[in-house]
Amino acid sequence: MKMIKKGMMVLACCAIFSSVNTANAQTLKSNQMKKKILFVVTSHDKKGSTGEATGYYLGEVSHAWKVLKEAGYEIDFVSPKGGNPPVDGFDLSDAVNKEFWEDQVDHQKISNSHKPSEIKAEEYLAIYYAGGHGAVWDLPDNQEIAAIASKIYENNGVVSAVCHGPAGLVNIRLSNGKFLIDGKKVSGFTNEEETAVKLEKVVPFLLEDLLKERGGIYEKSGPWQEHVVTDQRLVTGQNPQSAKAVGEGVKKALENL
Repeated sequence: MKMIKKGMMVLACCAIFSSVNTANAQTLKSNQMKKKILFVVTSHDKKGSTGEATGYYLGEVSHAWKVLKEAGYEIDFVSPKGGNPPVDGFDLSDAVNKEFWEDQVDHQKISNSHKPSEIKAEEYLAIYYAGGHGAVWDLPDNQEIAAIASKIYENNGVVSAVCHGPAGLVNIRLSNGKFLIDGKKVSGFTNEEETAVKLEKVVPFLLEDLLKERGGIYEKSGPWQEHVVTDQRLVTGQNPQSAKAVGEGVKKALENL
């Protein structure tokens, strides 16, 4: 009888040890899943009828990317059309731009960006909309990416954007029917900045005005001054100069989850 009891105790201990190992493996897998952030970039390549080229602004991707990659996050990229999105602000004299452009893994990823249909929102802890003028043409009405962002936010994740990237936020609705930005502090490219680059009559809307119309509590600094605001897991920045600080804001918001 003593031998039987001893054997049963050994089996019980083994079962508990196995259960703990399984739980630890599941927790590790879950934590690894939560290390992913989704970057959104535009597929639009022309500034209205001007014929001038545009796309995602390289520095707005690279400077946020560097902060988040160094914090241990894996970055994936999505664009409305998928594939190789157009790039603007291509300046490799910027050391961070050069680092990103020469990063074999992430350069390959952005050059082969996912289509929205290929993305599973539950795999991401945050979403980040990079700017570039193209964003005001194809991101506001992209319902697939908006749905992804809404799910990430309602899964207790972070939604972020910089410069013209907040154009992708203006039509995101939560499950309660309200706009995501309604009643929240928000920033984005200002009317003054749009006028300064002489595109105020070219863009389909002025981003500052539309963010206000959607109920956002709009904040800004002077033209080309860094300005970032965080409110209820929403992190937004005013212009290209704010990209790094938005990345830092996302990092901090994720640490506080």
